Amino acid sequence: MNIESGQLLFYVSGTIAVLASLFVVTNKNAVHALLYLVVSLLALAMCFYLLGAPFAAALQIIVYAGAIMVLFVFAVMIFNINQTDIDREQQWLTWQSWVGPTLLAMVLLGEIVFVLLSQQNWATNSSSVTQIELVDARAVGSLLFGPYLLAVEIASFLLLAGLVGGYHLAKELPKKTTKQGGSQ
Repeated sequence: MNIESGQLLFYVSGTIAVLASLFVVTNKNAVHALLYLVVSLLALAMCFYLLGAPFAAALQIIVYAGAIMVLFVFAVMIFNINQTDIDREQQWLTWQSWVGPTLLAMVLLGEIVFVLLSQQNWATNSSSVTQIELVDARAVGSLLFGPYLLAVEIASFLLLAGLVGGYHLAKELPKKTTKQGGSQ
């Protein structure tokens, strides 16, 4: 069985994505789960790139990995973390908690370097079983704003409803004031 380097990299990236996703749902610490989520999203971006969709890979990194980090900062601001919470988190954060995400991210970094260095060889290799068709930004835009426009708009309204609902669930309720001594 002859596995090409692109296929091997795809399987390694897919395995990293699955492992990191499992660590996301099984980890009890929110910060550690977020680190594994970012690694999982980067691994998925690598899978998209290897499948011939560099635009989707870039969107995966910019939108999802970037938006997840902004969302996490937003959640920290809403939950009003005080100094005792910060001190408790400092006790939890040791160097051992960074080993897993760092190792998986290093494997992905090695894959990216390998892909970028050997990309010239892939273009000239004619023994490839399947031809990869590149999808550019214009094709994605014409599909999103063409036949899939309704689905995109529904998804945007669902995201907006989730944002508004999260705000209302997290905001502090107003305190009731009672008048004492008067009958008004």
